Amino acid sequence: MTLDLNSDLGEGFGAWTMGDDAAMLDIVTSANIACGFHAGDPSIMRRTCALAVEKGVRIGAHVGYRDLAGFGRRAIAMEPAQLRDEVLYQLGGLDAFARAAGDRVRYVKPHGALYHSAAAERKLADAVLAATVEFDPELTLLGPAGTHLERAAVDAGIRFVGEGFADRAYTPTGALAARGVSGAVLQPNEAVAQAVSIAMSGTVRTVDRSRQVPVSASSICVHGDSPAAVEMAGRIRAALDDVGVPVGPFC
Repeated sequence: MTLDLNSDLGEGFGAWTMGDDAAMLDIVTSANIACGFHAGDPSIMRRTCALAVEKGVRIGAHVGYRDLAGFGRRAIAMEPAQLRDEVLYQLGGLDAFARAAGDRVRYVKPHGALYHSAAAERKLADAVLAATVEFDPELTLLGPAGTHLERAAVDAGIRFVGEGFADRAYTPTGALAARGVSGAVLQPNEAVAQAVSIAMSGTVRTVDRSRQVPVSASSICVHGDSPAAVEMAGRIRAALDDVGVPVGPFC
């Protein structure tokens, strides 16, 4: 089975940069590009899309709550119709730059608090999927398997791809451990081992080390905002090659 390797990119703002997007785009096969709500701005969106197209990396819309100050990690209460419109707005904005670069948005991945809240609440998942269908029913949704996001995608007729995280620990329920929990963010050696475990057995060890839990994933995420992100992604890709897992985009 071919396994996708994705990363959250384009997450700077104005003169402020985050991560080495150009280097990450030499390693990953899919790029979740910020759409200006949790991070990114028009010039960064244009530049990141152009780099992705140049390097043959698939472009995904990394849609989130309108929360630049909180980097999209704060849940914002809103009516589903408003969330639908905000997601649709972000899709259209990023797709304009993707098309200017010679490609298009191929998939959607919620960011941060929206990722977690839409996975847990069906009405929010339905809002994300409503925007996706209105924009382009041929898009794919990338997200956590076995959640409301997957169920909403299936019901909406949208292809769903399950995602696992190399650099984040999981709870005994199979959810991501909150960033404030000790050990929630994995170090490079741990992340490499976890990526291989997801690829080979579809399981990860929990943050409290008490058990293995299933993670159904055809794509593995390496966050692009840590100092060791590029090294980590390169080591993960090499480790997947070593165990005979081919790496390639899911769409």
